Parts: sequence; structure tokens; C-alpha cells
Amino acid sequence: MSKVEGLNLNSELPHRLEASTNHPLLYELPSIVERLELARLFAVAQPLEVELGCGDASFIAEYARRNAGVNLIGVERLLGRIQKLHRKGSRLGLTNLRGVRIESAYFLQWLLPPASVSALHIYFPDPWPKKRHHRHRLINEGFPALAKTVLQLGGKVYLRTDDADYFQQMNEVFDAAKNLYARVETPTALAEITTDFERDFNAQGIPTLRAGFELRSST
Repeated sequence: MSKVEGLNLNSELPHRLEASTNHPLLYELPSIVERLELARLFAVAQPLEVELGCGDASFIAEYARRNAGVNLIGVERLLGRIQKLHRKGSRLGLTNLRGVRIESAYFLQWLLPPASVSALHIYFPDPWPKKRHHRHRLINEGFPALAKTVLQLGGKVYLRTDDADYFQQMNEVFDAAKNLYARVETPTALAEITTDFERDFNAQGIPTLRAGFELRSST
């Protein structure tokens, strides 16, 4: 039974290839072993940004609305959540937004074309708080190198979390790859677009922890 980064391909992937006839913003993967042809997702070729784990799509739908000159892909494994992307994007009449239902790690490693992405957004990924579960975290020691394969030179990785321990790990793994990445600030206009979850815990006094990194070298 084959696995990639903890993902059981035999049990986790086939049921995600559901028809999207009634959900035009949700892209039906023609293959789980061939990289995307971006022209099949978007009629207009524009810079591509990807949100890994787009949740209820509150961030990506609004970000797509404000940035018509950027194509956006939201990746989410849960059906109910990815359907929210379709509903929100359809209400806004967005043509620069698509959703893909699959595991984020698999999508990043196997389906995105090399050097195709200008920014990766990873906001409030599961922190897996128990130490024995830390190996399941998306942002781990191998993530900077994996992100490098899909980012264009100068491409950005924007991170947010409310978990201090996970935030420390995020910074540590990118600091260990400082031959590839330089720290950058999260632009104010980007930070202003929050998720529903983020607004809820900010209202409780829990701060958002943010980090940004730019790919400066591809070697």
C-alpha cells in the first residue's frame, strides 16, 4: 500500500475525484499522477497563488475578489469545506478562483507544476499539539525544499497560526533553509483579509502569529 508523507493513496485519493458538473469552480482532477495543466483551470493566464487548506474559503474568496489579476487555487480535503469555496466564489462571480479537493501535501508534491506558483498561503493548519503527532504537521523540516519546487524565484510563502509552538517550528524550519529563503513582512493589505476562524479568536484576544518568506535561490 503506497504512501506519500503519511497519505495512504489507496484509501485517501480515489473518492476525491468526484464530478464537479454542478460545481464549476471545483476542478475535477483528470489524474492523480500527472501534474496540472493550468490552462485547463483558468481561461486567462495570470500569476498563480495557492492556499493549502482553504477551510471555509473565507480568506481565498475575498482575496480573489480583491485581486482579479491573480489566479487562485484553494486546496481542501473536506467536502463540506470545498463546497463553501464554490458557493462563496459563485456568489461573487469569480472567474479567477478554483477549488481542488485533495490532501494539501500530496497536491503540493505531486500535482503542481514546477516553478508555477508566485505565492503559497498556509493559514491555521492543524497544529497537531501532542508531541507524538508533530510528524503530521504540514510545515515540517521537508516543507521549505518541497515548496521550492513549485515556487517561482521570488515566490512567497505566507504563514499564519494561533499556536505558539507550531509558529516556532515554522520559523525554525525556514531559518534552517536560509540559503534558499529570506524573511519578508506580510503586506498590510494581505493581513487585513482574515478567515472567519481568525476573526473569532482575535475577538477573544488571541493574536494571529504571521511569518513570510521569499524564495531567493533555486539551488
